[in-house]
Amino acid sequence: MALWLTKQRAMGGPVFGSTDKFEGLGIFFDTYKNNRPGVTFPYVMAMLGDGKTSYDKDTDGKDQELAGCSARGIRGASIPTKARLTYFQDKSLKLELQHKSADEWTFCFETSGITIPSVSYLGFSAETGELSDDFDIITVETKNLYETQSAEGTRLEVNPDKGKKKASPRVKAERREGGGWGWFFVKIVALILVGGGAYVGWTWYKSNKRHSRFD
Repeated sequence: MALWLTKQRAMGGPVFGSTDKFEGLGIFFDTYKNNRPGVTFPYVMAMLGDGKTSYDKDTDGKDQELAGCSARGIRGASIPTKARLTYFQDKSLKLELQHKSADEWTFCFETSGITIPSVSYLGFSAETGELSDDFDIITVETKNLYETQSAEGTRLEVNPDKGKKKASPRVKAERREGGGWGWFFVKIVALILVGGGAYVGWTWYKSNKRHSRFD
């Protein structure tokens, strides 16, 4: 099976069911060994395609490998297997696997100086050879690791571990200021309503008093 972050949209082809000579990143979860002595399979590897270089299936991409690791136990695991790919733009790329036990992440590889096309398509593909495996993708989750700007213009920080957005202290201060102005306007409206009510009450009282004088 393969995970893709490429400049082109998905097209069928000979590389794990997708096109060859791609531009971008390919992560290959290879469960069948063709010809790669000294490497334990299943094997997970990354390839950074330049749009010109072909993936050599006969050597399991040995010369095209950017980084990789053996993942013995990923087949027939007792838990749903997971992969966590972390990319900091133009800085680093890290892959972790979870297949031994729940909530236990195993380091696979990390490499620096990686540039993925700024506009990339995320995709998945698979291909069988002499032997077949069954891959079921249950969920796919993406998160932004950088600071983002909210619709209201407040700065939000993202926690990469939990994926939950938390407001920075500066945002809380801005919110408190906004609440102060809101409370000020509420008090002004309340004062106007009270004043208007007092005026109506006083007018009604004078009118009743005038009528009682003539009765």
